[in-house]
Amino acid sequence: QVQLVESGGGLVQPGGSLRLSCAASGFPFSSYWMYWVRQAPGKQRERVATITTGGSTNYADSVKGRFTISRDNAKNTVYLQMNSLQPEDTAVYYCNRPFIPFDWGQGTQVTVSS
Repeated sequence: QVQLVESGGGLVQPGGSLRLSCAASGFPFSSYWMYWVRQAPGKQRERVATITTGGSTNYADSVKGRFTISRDNAKNTVYLQMNSLQPEDTAVYYCNRPFIPFDWGQGTQVTVSS
């Protein structure tokens, strides 16, 4: 059974940082690209960052230069380091496999506010 468990969210002031983690199980993690998406209230889900099996990365323009996606295949975990957070980054953040996603996890709430 596939499980994706996101953690690391919270309340942070503008300009602050957070590191999100996504622990994956139930599938051969190292064989799949992974990505982070986010969904703000009243908005569509938005892709944030993608990482390939080889470690290549790609980012949405809105987070380029501020966010870094990484993976640890030994721990079946994908990370999202978020720096210089802004109020518009407020959303629930989810990880998954792109193109053919598994069932979505519960996500982790990130709130950027002073």
